[in-house]
Amino acid sequence: MVVYAAQGDPRRSMALLWRTDSPDAERPGPKQGLSVELIVDTAIAIADAEGMAGLSMRAVGDTLGRTAMALYTYVPSKSELLDLMYDKVLAELPASRDGGGWRADVARWAEDLWDFYLRHPWVLRISQARPVLGPNEYVVLEALVKSLRRTGLRPVVLRRLVSALYACVREPARTASETRLAEKVTGQSGDEWWYARSAHLREVSPDFAERFPTLTWMEGEHAFRMEDETVSYLEQEAREAFELSLAVLLDGIEVAMKAE
Repeated sequence: MVVYAAQGDPRRSMALLWRTDSPDAERPGPKQGLSVELIVDTAIAIADAEGMAGLSMRAVGDTLGRTAMALYTYVPSKSELLDLMYDKVLAELPASRDGGGWRADVARWAEDLWDFYLRHPWVLRISQARPVLGPNEYVVLEALVKSLRRTGLRPVVLRRLVSALYACVREPARTASETRLAEKVTGQSGDEWWYARSAHLREVSPDFAERFPTLTWMEGEHAFRMEDETVSYLEQEAREAFELSLAVLLDGIEVAMKAE
């Protein structure tokens, strides 16, 4: 299920993201023992363990031994909480790379983002149609654009490449994370599911080879065979798709540089 971030009060959300107000300031009465950072860190831990389905203000409050109402002084609603969670985890990604040329740095940026998505698969449920516009979101973007700028390509081309590179990582990572989640939710591994159903293909489509000759040719050439039997087929497929599409995209950038 797609989740849209940046749905809370714009002024309060942006103030919380950029820390321009101080909701953690001392208040009269008993010491609260809560803070925005503690609430956000707790919510991230819940989302990492249980996904978006397990995340709620009540779940965060229960984990902290408080009521959901006690959280609202710090974070107005789940919408603002989601924004803060998203931007907080992005801080795990490096702010800059200067390792060995633009290509190596962009490839490292993509690899880091791949690992990040698999550590926090709930992030992939957040639609990119409504950017959070938090500081760490800009840090990650700045790091990529800084590397791409060394290609000498025009700014408008760089903007398009940024979108292409995010998609190159995000979509295969989504497949890999959903593959892992499917086994957890259904109790059936990807291989078990596949063998159980593919065994019936010959029954329901005895003329499969005639109807789908190109796919049959690929099968005959062992195109669908994976090297690592300990990892599910679709997860390996997603990883290989990521690696190949990234390499092709980087090759295309080099061609574009020569054409400038």
